[in-house]
Amino acid sequence: MSTRPIGIFDSGIGGTSIFKEIHELLPNENFIYLADSKNAPYGNKPKEEILQLSIKNTEFLLKQDCKLIVVACNTATTNAINYLRSNYPVPFIGIEPAIKTAALNTKTNTIGILATKGTLSSDLFHKTTDLYRHNIKVIEQVGEGIVPLIEAGKTDSPEMKNLLNVYVKTMIDANIDHLVLGCTHYPYLIPMLSKMLPNQVTIIDSGRAVAKQTKAVLEQNNLFNTQIGTATHHFYSNGNPEILKSILANELFLVAALDF
Repeated sequence: MSTRPIGIFDSGIGGTSIFKEIHELLPNENFIYLADSKNAPYGNKPKEEILQLSIKNTEFLLKQDCKLIVVACNTATTNAINYLRSNYPVPFIGIEPAIKTAALNTKTNTIGILATKGTLSSDLFHKTTDLYRHNIKVIEQVGEGIVPLIEAGKTDSPEMKNLLNVYVKTMIDANIDHLVLGCTHYPYLIPMLSKMLPNQVTIIDSGRAVAKQTKAVLEQNNLFNTQIGTATHHFYSNGNPEILKSILANELFLVAALDF
């Protein structure tokens, strides 16, 4: 049994989509969330910079005595998780686009992936897609500009709608029947994407799978919090904490600005 918190970091507020899935599955756990919004997006940064930011985030969470760390960022996972697992003593959970699910269920043999440049160009992404792309056409689209709009609180803006219309057109024309969201910010776009895509297109994100994996790793390491009582959740942002508050929409969560 461990009452120590689960740590989560992302290049901003997007990883809250992962937090919500884990919290729903593991309501008794305590959480500490770090939004590195000042450095968002990670997706267009060099690999070495992504690694250094991931190290900095990890060490902050370890100082808060986290028992497990979720790298709630596809770009950070694909570029840094192997290093983190090799150099720090706690378990790490990473995020990868759910390509397998889309590839195994496609009827048109064409799937789309919307992700950051950092994810789509990473070695880990290519190794994963190569396992499942036999006889399947994969339409890759860099979501340039999406993360800054979400970080600015403009998820439902006309600018976002215009961007997404451009990004999904090629996929629709190619007859995709699954769209894989390869960034933890992107689940907040599902309402808008659902209106743009044909009814036969299934949108897939990794949140539920990550929550199940987190539960499994806690069980393997005997780290469940079995203490009866109210769990506490602390959220830190080095950007605008009001954006983080608005997306959480829960007055019981403790949200604070961080000079980080």
